[in-house]
Amino acid sequence: MTLPFRDINVQAASDSYIFTSPSSPNAPALTIDRPTGDIRLSDASLLAGKRVARVSSIAGILGVVRLRLDKYIIVITKAQPVGRLRGHMVYKVVATEFLPLRERQIHDHDEDKFLNLLKGFIKSGPMYFSYSLDVTNTNQRQAQHDLSTPLWQRADDRFFWNRFLQSDLINFRTKGGRGSPAPQPGIDPYILPVIFGMFEIHPTTFKGTPMTIALITRRSRHRAGTRYFSRGIDAEGHASNYNETEQIVVLNDRGSGLGGFTGSGDMQSGKLGGSDGKEMQVLSYVQTRGSVPVYWAEVNNLKYTPTIQLKSTEAAFPAAKAHFDEQIRLYGDNYLVNLVNQKGRETRVKLAYEQMVDRLVSSPKERVQPDAITDEKFHTIETGTKPQTAFDRLHYIYFDFHAETKGLQMHRAQLLIDRMHEALIAQQYFRAVDSPASQVNGGRLEVRNLQTSVVRTNCMDCLDRTNVVQSMLARWTLDRMFIDLGLMARGSQFKEEDPAFEFMFRNMWADNADIVSNSYAGTGAMKTDLTRTGKRTKAGALADANIAVTRYCKNNFFDGPRQDAFDLFLGVYQPGAANIGSQLVFVDRRPVLIQAIPYLAAFSLFFVFVGMWTPRLPDSAVWPMRLFIIFWTAVAAWSLTFIISNGMLYVNWPKLVPRPWAVEGYHETISKVVRKDKILGPLVAKHERGLSTARYINAEEGKKRIE
Repeated sequence: MTLPFRDINVQAASDSYIFTSPSSPNAPALTIDRPTGDIRLSDASLLAGKRVARVSSIAGILGVVRLRLDKYIIVITKAQPVGRLRGHMVYKVVATEFLPLRERQIHDHDEDKFLNLLKGFIKSGPMYFSYSLDVTNTNQRQAQHDLSTPLWQRADDRFFWNRFLQSDLINFRTKGGRGSPAPQPGIDPYILPVIFGMFEIHPTTFKGTPMTIALITRRSRHRAGTRYFSRGIDAEGHASNYNETEQIVVLNDRGSGLGGFTGSGDMQSGKLGGSDGKEMQVLSYVQTRGSVPVYWAEVNNLKYTPTIQLKSTEAAFPAAKAHFDEQIRLYGDNYLVNLVNQKGRETRVKLAYEQMVDRLVSSPKERVQPDAITDEKFHTIETGTKPQTAFDRLHYIYFDFHAETKGLQMHRAQLLIDRMHEALIAQQYFRAVDSPASQVNGGRLEVRNLQTSVVRTNCMDCLDRTNVVQSMLARWTLDRMFIDLGLMARGSQFKEEDPAFEFMFRNMWADNADIVSNSYAGTGAMKTDLTRTGKRTKAGALADANIAVTRYCKNNFFDGPRQDAFDLFLGVYQPGAANIGSQLVFVDRRPVLIQAIPYLAAFSLFFVFVGMWTPRLPDSAVWPMRLFIIFWTAVAAWSLTFIISNGMLYVNWPKLVPRPWAVEGYHETISKVVRKDKILGPLVAKHERGLSTARYINAEEGKKRIE
């Protein structure tokens, strides 16, 4: 079994970077030549006397990225222990360093911007890894893997977050390099898979029984991005904001603390020894979330509720088919819980989802159940005949969440769990044991029970409503686990049996909600007062109002660079592969007059306040100051009206991979609105006629080449 090195020394020389493992002196050294970036393996003992500028210790190699002018090796310089799960230590990436292959003598605006985007993204992004545990796969999938293969080859491609950054190392592993055109298994220990999301491990007790409970949320690297710049699915069937959440309970866990290596643990595996000969039990429950699987988008225009664009279900049918084909293959039956509103602007998205399920399922049978609150409390779609195709394993369940829980009546969300009771019983959960005898099989878990289906939950953002429902499903399943383990009597609930455990459970799921929401929307989640306290409060409602305002500001004015960082890290945009003349991609190309309007509004408001608060001499005239205030008030009002009316021009859009609807909306606003403006129209048209973007780009390119 090949596992990543736990300890790596990097030696920086003028002609190369050399990576070695002190604990594995016989392992080959990884050498990355400067400035070419060529990769090779060499005998570490032969490099012992090489002259180097500095030697440092790192926790792992995050990957290699090529920007516009240079390649950089990203190394993990600091990793924080999160806890032990099944005896394996899990770490969080805390600090990284970029090692350039060239010593750059000049500053390049785009190169510096690319570096700042990546550094900020890595610093803020919650990334986790383990040297001995496959954190990208659920326990159920791990139980089916061949443990003799390298850790990175077992990783789930969807959640292998740094897969693009590891491309150079993986390509060298599979194809070899210059002078060694053959597979290079010696590089396997240098390839470290990382996940993006949430990972909490809590050594705890329930009614005096020691156990470890963990919650993992893995975010898919496909179609990743920010709230309004990543919606729906792509042509390959990847859904936006797709997350897999696994709740794990381990009894008789091996070394659940944060201590070092004890027992029979070893430096290479990082796994601690036995638990006094007791049989370790592992139970886990998996859920997923993801955007509504049709072609749709929300177009920012500075209004609180963006405009929804929706393509036909016929156009999105192949993509949705690919999406659910993968979901059924991986998880079995899919229970599609849809929580969007049945009235208002969200109605179109709801109807499109239902039309898509109707097309996928053979002989669909629909049932609508009203109540006193709403005409469509539940809406289900399933096959009306004996299953004929794989897509007949889709079970659509619509629940009018907002209507049913209106007025702080959040307890009514339990109606959904009651409606799904039979499906949840049939669904089961994963259960396995790791006994001393299982070490004969290479440490593979002995499976006792499998989870046969999954609940895929969504709302518009797959955040707030989704978080509430997922925590309720996890609670119901955890009650069932404890009953099956004999820790509770049938019909009991753990919230009544152990208040301290209940408090930990609530906060763990609330933390999960905040982390998932932060990575997508830029703020914590709404409705976490319900998750943390079990009831909806007025203070929680006020906190949600604050979050809503913060989201509005961030999603309109700050999410463009965040989306650029996603696209850069995940390889959606590759500066090194861009055409010549692609520099200055971050330059604001709007007409100068359009750019000047917000500054004009700010100056106008400033002058209004100056006029209102400036002391006036007793014998001075009143009207000049009044006219001054009236004039600047009128200018400020016109400026703000112009900005709000033409909001598409003032949203901070992604610049690396422009969204089609953003480009269309921008040009439509310029041509149909701005040029009709009696004040700015003629000036903008004159400005655009005198501006030659091509000449500007060519001049800058010539300047760079000379430098």
